Amino acid sequence: MKLIAMLVMISIMYQDSSSSIFDSKQVKDLSDWYVVDDGVMGGLSRGQISMNDSGNCVFNGYVTTENNGGFSSIRYRFAKRSVSEFKHIILKVKGDGKSYQFRIKDNSRQRYSYISTFKTSGDWETIKIPFNTFYPGFRGYKLEKPNFSGDVMEEIAILIGNKVKESFSLEIEKIYLE
Repeated sequence: MKLIAMLVMISIMYQDSSSSIFDSKQVKDLSDWYVVDDGVMGGLSRGQISMNDSGNCVFNGYVTTENNGGFSSIRYRFAKRSVSEFKHIILKVKGDGKSYQFRIKDNSRQRYSYISTFKTSGDWETIKIPFNTFYPGFRGYKLEKPNFSGDVMEEIAILIGNKVKESFSLEIEKIYLE
């Protein structure tokens, strides 16, 4: 009986850890994340990523359309992993009422991403995004390719680019699979 209970406990612990992509409470620093702004194309937008006093990740800055700019993003690359047993990305975030894109790459070397947009409310919320809603896009254009297969994942990103000058702030507690 004790063996069965222990196996169930281990199974539950493994399932929880295998579904986690990022958990602010489990990291000491954000060195695996990096910022990509429109400066790569001459733009003037600026984003940053940091930890706040609550121990959560914060992506904030400003976006400007000056000099053909208009976006800021953060990216997180990890070892390729199978995600075929899951159907959704879940975000535990506190936004600023603005819309953001969540992006997935099944191969970090590919130029395009699979994209789905989510809107924040200004309060803490749990946002559930089905894999099948992620369409392939590159530099603002939807590609003539199938939507995200949901088989493997190697990189995620969050991007803001609403075609207006604005400051932004997105607090991230957790990103996981369901």
